[in-house]
Amino acid sequence: MKKIVECVPNFSEGRDIAKIEEIATEVRKIAGVRLLDVAPDSEHNRTVLTFVGEPESVKRAAYDAIVRATAVIDMAGHKGKHPRLGACDVCPFVPVRGVTMADCVALANELASEVGEKLSIPVYLYEEAARVPERKSLAAIRAGEYEGLPEKLRDPRWKPDYGPSVFNAKTGATTIGAREFLIAYNVYLKTIDKEIAHKIARIIRESGWIATLDDGQKIRVPGIFRAVQAVGIVLEGLGVAQVSMNLTDYKVTPIHIVFETIRELAEPGGPSVLYSEIVGLIPEAAILEAGRFYAPGARSGQELMEVAARKLRLNCGIGSGLRNKIIEYLIEEEQECRTI
Repeated sequence: MKKIVECVPNFSEGRDIAKIEEIATEVRKIAGVRLLDVAPDSEHNRTVLTFVGEPESVKRAAYDAIVRATAVIDMAGHKGKHPRLGACDVCPFVPVRGVTMADCVALANELASEVGEKLSIPVYLYEEAARVPERKSLAAIRAGEYEGLPEKLRDPRWKPDYGPSVFNAKTGATTIGAREFLIAYNVYLKTIDKEIAHKIARIIRESGWIATLDDGQKIRVPGIFRAVQAVGIVLEGLGVAQVSMNLTDYKVTPIHIVFETIRELAEPGGPSVLYSEIVGLIPEAAILEAGRFYAPGARSGQELMEVAARKLRLNCGIGSGLRNKIIEYLIEEEQECRTI
C-alpha cells in the first residue's frame, strides 16, 4: 500500500495573490506531491495550503514552501484577525494511508530541525510531536502572538525545540507538529457585535473562559465541547461576526453538533446564522455523519452530502463544490489521473 501523508501549513498572507502563488508553486514543483487546496482569507490575512503525497516528498515541499514564505512575507507589518506567530505560522503532518502517527512525529522533527538550523527560525513542536505537555496545545504556544514573541523567547521555559532563542522580526517563529485530521470551520453571524461571537466561542470551546467570583477569586469555567478551539471576531469588511474554530477531533465533537449549538445560542432573539464554511479540506466521514444526523433515512452518500451541505448552510454549496472539499475524493481523482 502506498504511503500517503497530508500537510496543512498556514501562512501569514491572505491578501497578496502573487505572494500566495509563489508559495503554492514551491509545492507544485515537487514530484510525488499533489496540492489539493489553496484557501486564502483576506480578513484573517492567512492562507491554508493542503497537500498530500509520499512522506519524504511532502516534507521537501513543506520546507521549500516555508523558505519561499520567509522570503516574501514580512511579519513586522502583518495585520490580521487570526492569532499567529510567524510567516509560516503552523505546519502539521497528518497520517492518511500506510503512515503512522509516529511516522508523522518523525517528519515533524526532521522538518523542524531543517527550519531551525538552516533558516535560523525558532521552532516549537506541538500536538503529538510535543516534547512537554505544556506545548501540546497550539493555543498555548501562540499565547502572546507575534507581538509577544520577543519576551517569550527570553523566557527559559519557552526555549524553542529547534532554532535560536532569538527574535527575527521578519519571520517570527514557526510551530510544527503531527496530529489527526482537523477541521477548520467558521460560522458567520448577521451582526457586527463582537461580544456575541466572543460569548458563543467561550461557551463552546474546550478551554472555556475565566470567571471572577464575588470574592475576587478567578476560576476557569470549561466549555461544553471537547476538541473544539474557538474565537469570536468581527469582519468589518463583510459586516458580519464570525465564530472561527478548529475541530481537533470530529469523532469527539461532530461538525453538525457544533453548528446546531451555535445556531441555538445565536438565534433566539439574536442574530441569525448566515452560513458556514470549511477552510481547507474535510474527511468524508465527517460530512456523511452530518448527513445521517439530518436525514437518517437517506440511502446514498450523495444524498447525505447534499443534505449536510444544505443544513449546515455551507458556502461551497453541493455537488462539485462540496466534493472539492473532501480529501478522499481529491486523492482518488489524483490517482485516477495518474493511471490514464
